[in-house]
Amino acid sequence: MSRAGGGGAVSPGTAVPPPSAGARRYDIDRLRILAVLLLLPFHTARVFNTGDTFYVKNAQESPFLQRTIIDFLDPWHMPLLFALAGAATWFALGHRGGGGYIRERTRRLLVPFVFGFLVIVPPQPFVAQLPHADAERSYLGFLGSYFTNVTDLSGYDGGLTPAHLWFVLYLFLISLVVLPLLLSLRRAAAARDVGRPWMLVALPFAMLVGEGLPSPEGAWNIFVCLVVFVAGFLLLSSERLQDVVRRRWRVVLLGGVVTMAAVYAVNGSGMGDDWTDGSIQQIAFQVVESSNTWLWVLGLIGAAGAYLDRPPTRVLRYASEAAYPWYVLHQTVIVLVAYPVVGWDLGIAPKYVAILVASTALTFGSYELLVRRWNPVRFLFGLKPRSTGAREAVR
Repeated sequence: MSRAGGGGAVSPGTAVPPPSAGARRYDIDRLRILAVLLLLPFHTARVFNTGDTFYVKNAQESPFLQRTIIDFLDPWHMPLLFALAGAATWFALGHRGGGGYIRERTRRLLVPFVFGFLVIVPPQPFVAQLPHADAERSYLGFLGSYFTNVTDLSGYDGGLTPAHLWFVLYLFLISLVVLPLLLSLRRAAAARDVGRPWMLVALPFAMLVGEGLPSPEGAWNIFVCLVVFVAGFLLLSSERLQDVVRRRWRVVLLGGVVTMAAVYAVNGSGMGDDWTDGSIQQIAFQVVESSNTWLWVLGLIGAAGAYLDRPPTRVLRYASEAAYPWYVLHQTVIVLVAYPVVGWDLGIAPKYVAILVASTALTFGSYELLVRRWNPVRFLFGLKPRSTGAREAVR
């Protein structure tokens, strides 16, 4: 399926119909799948990262994995997922009203969050508290006090946590809060192209404002996530903005490389340690960080439009449905696999490969054997029922 709309430039005064509500952007699907798959090497690297703690940590840390995987992916990876969710919402609101969208978000997001919070996540803080002298060795005994053990919500000390499912909870809350705005934008986009190129430039500053608002610790700032989510929706509503991104994605990604290099240089040299809050240097650096995040998100969406917008394959149909359960499952699998592996008498590289390969296989296998085939479990993971006798489920 081709991209919605043509490749020519759109003059500001030209009325252009919005992309078809019924269209399917397979580049968005493929980019979302790739973004979810990147979580496997990212969270495996967290086992070896420097400084920050995690549910399982190797005795020897790896500055190499920290710099090449964590520091590279962390600034833009989760914002990319929020932007793609906003883009998908453009199509979702094309064939269902506000009430239908809320029902779909409840089934798709709230049900898996509650199930995951109660069942999928607790093994992570259970493993996290095992090295402590007063650790509870019985999992059932651990659960007896876990749900009332509220500390910093990270779970790294064995306390209550949403763990990686903070993304699902944020997405559910954001979807409900911004729904009136999205419906209004959609009505406006039906009459004219509401996108303006200056909006793409303004996004880092909107993110900077969001960063200044209070948000829970241990996850991305929810207001920044909201801004990026709405930006993804707005991008898909405007053929003018899509045209700019399609034509300029190489320049945008080059800007991402330059700003990433600046962030690496400042963080690596420690020069920012002397900057006081509110100083010109500190504010300028925050602008660079926000710009870095947005440039990577925008550039990758543009690159996907250039190279990944091809007709669907069986692999795409399978992975498009599987990606969400993979997300829900993957971090718990990584933690459970990593717990014995970090005790092996091996170097960092073989441990990293062993955890990554084993956790990938177990995540994929768990979806195929325990989730995909059983409708009650599919419901708990936010999937539609599988048709009787169907050879493969289609979202």
